Amino acid sequence: MCEHLDRATVLAEALPYIRKYSGKTIVIKYGGNAMTSPALLEAVMGDVVLLRLVGVKVVVVHGGGPEINEALEKVGKVSRFVDGLRYTDAETMEIVQMVLCGKINKNLVDQMGRMGGRAIGLCGLDGGMFKAKQLKRADGVDLGLVGDIVEVDPRPVVDALENGYVPIVATVAQGMDGPSAYNINADTAASKLAAALKATKLILLTDVRGLLRDPRDEGTLIPKVQVSEVPRLIKDGIVSGGMIPKIDCCVESVRQGVTDALILDGRVPHSILIEMLTDKGAGTMIVS
Repeated sequence: MCEHLDRATVLAEALPYIRKYSGKTIVIKYGGNAMTSPALLEAVMGDVVLLRLVGVKVVVVHGGGPEINEALEKVGKVSRFVDGLRYTDAETMEIVQMVLCGKINKNLVDQMGRMGGRAIGLCGLDGGMFKAKQLKRADGVDLGLVGDIVEVDPRPVVDALENGYVPIVATVAQGMDGPSAYNINADTAASKLAAALKATKLILLTDVRGLLRDPRDEGTLIPKVQVSEVPRLIKDGIVSGGMIPKIDCCVESVRQGVTDALILDGRVPHSILIEMLTDKGAGTMIVS
């Protein structure tokens, strides 16, 4: 009896949040450990299916770094990164496109279908969704075929949502300054797409609990950050290293009209549901 009461209490707690988000659009960037662990993959796909069933319009944008690394190793290529961005020559781009738009994307579609969801796989090339030019860094470092998104056409995603599908989007973009496609950072792509969709929420699944005052102590999580606070947090060194581009993506999406953006620990099973449908919440939320 106690177990049934606990379940009923959880459902009752979720009801106001279901009302709040039903009919709204959220964008989830999916990557990191949550992609490499079968148990976490199942939990994330299950969360997405449940949210869709209660009326939330969910868009999944995915990366695939570990699988790209593995594919490159098989052909004898060494992965090289600059500030977290993969140097992408022509041969690497072919493999990126093959792995992201092919293997990973369709595996995620298949997994969601097996859990009762209706997903459709897309990439940034479809319908000219993502258009990009070569990324030019201020320090002049050449990253090869890494793109900077200059235009987003969300219509392929909107069409999929209106027909009851969960769009699962691979981050490859159409080149505007040459014949090649471009490799796009998944956090950046998710942020740009969320803004174009006028999404209510952007969620970046990562391999950390969120923004920590002390990176060595997960008990120092900062649950909420206002956009105006970010420059001071960077100056004080609280936002540093690989967290800087993630926070920047969140800030940019909020400035472009997304209600809030969240850095969420993808290592925790059902962290998406904990954040969206409970009083507890999780991760670090960036708000205007």
